[in-house]
Amino acid sequence: MPQKNETPTRVCVIGLGYVGLPLAVALARAGHDLLGFDTDPHRIRELRDGNDRTGEVDMDAADASSLALTGDESALADRDIYIVTVPTPVDGENRPDLEAVLAASASVGRALAKSKARASLPIVAFESTVYPGVTEDICGPAIEAASGKKRSRDFLLGYSPERINPGDRTHGLAQIVKVVAGENEDATRRLERLYGSVTKAGVFVARNIRTAEAAKVIENAQRDVNIAFVNEIAMIFAKLGLSVDDVLEAARTKWNFLDFRPGLVGGHCISVDPYYLAFCAAQLGHEAEIILAGRRINDDMGAWISDRIADAYEGGGGGTGDAAGRSESAANVRPPRTLVLGLAFKENVPDIRNTRVELLVTRLATRGHQVEVHDALADATEAKNFYGIELCDALDATGDAGGGAPFDCLVAAVAHNEYRALADEDFVRLVRPGGLIADVKGIWRDRALPGNVRRWQL
Repeated sequence: MPQKNETPTRVCVIGLGYVGLPLAVALARAGHDLLGFDTDPHRIRELRDGNDRTGEVDMDAADASSLALTGDESALADRDIYIVTVPTPVDGENRPDLEAVLAASASVGRALAKSKARASLPIVAFESTVYPGVTEDICGPAIEAASGKKRSRDFLLGYSPERINPGDRTHGLAQIVKVVAGENEDATRRLERLYGSVTKAGVFVARNIRTAEAAKVIENAQRDVNIAFVNEIAMIFAKLGLSVDDVLEAARTKWNFLDFRPGLVGGHCISVDPYYLAFCAAQLGHEAEIILAGRRINDDMGAWISDRIADAYEGGGGGTGDAAGRSESAANVRPPRTLVLGLAFKENVPDIRNTRVELLVTRLATRGHQVEVHDALADATEAKNFYGIELCDALDATGDAGGGAPFDCLVAAVAHNEYRALADEDFVRLVRPGGLIADVKGIWRDRALPGNVRRWQL
């Protein structure tokens, strides 16, 4: 926090999503002069109205801070530090898509061109996940081109990788060690002081910007590979008639066993960042075999799970509700109605970006299921726009999501708290006798399910 009589640092956070908004609010509450910028006018309007669709920030706390919001690029001049927190996705061929980070660099460059000279050179720091070299070799030149200024002489570069875990109330910004690096000692120390004012966990100074970039990109790649391992053993154990959950429960009693869980790997980080590292490796003439193998396994997991659910349902009878129905002509067997619970990429967040549940839904449909989807947190408009999926109305105590007869199959795809808390009467209401409950996330693993229903789980 700025010392008494010390001029507050003038900071601009560019990109007000899951990463940028919590950071901007925290810095504002720490006493810095904060401007939050986003190119999406709808995002600015909703934040000004006190609504954060990500659910990551207490908007009362945000309103009580000194954070100013703008979508006007002309307001960005004369800031001491610019922090870029925009998405870094991949394209259709899983290559890095740097469009957003380059656009942000250009915006900062145009702001620098209009800025007055200050006692200390302005710093442009990036939090967006990239591969080593992007900040200095790609973003730096983009800023120079837009500003007409020279790096090191007129502005400084820095990097501090984001480590926000959406929906995690235990490991928030204040509880996470921040890694920082600047192109010189001055930039590094100023970033260390800035981030040190909002984290209780401390600040780690990396050797240089490339080291900090590399540290971030391997964090998610490592997690992806570990999840791929347990996904693969889930496939192996399924052929042996073993539950991978049972096996993992026994294995994790060893003190140094790494406790990763199988499932769908989506979202904007773990399922994307490994491709950045693999792309960097390919540029150097090295094929990232383990990293790409992990990606292939995890990308295929949605189809594998869908097929296991469809096989389990068909093995216990068709849409007629009994095994005898399978011998009838196909014309007399109606498609099974299946309700998928959850569309978000992970539990207890509304974020549906790059969710693997969409693949599960599509695959079940190709297996003949009439699929409906409910999500307790996701935005229905986003679901329709992104995936063409019409979300069901909220589950309540009196009616089922489909508005008709109970479902033949219920799939727990996302472990939202609302689904963990379903009562016995909810299962009776939602699933017909003899129907299938597919517990992908194992949220009801130790629970005796009511009624004459069948169970499938990993």
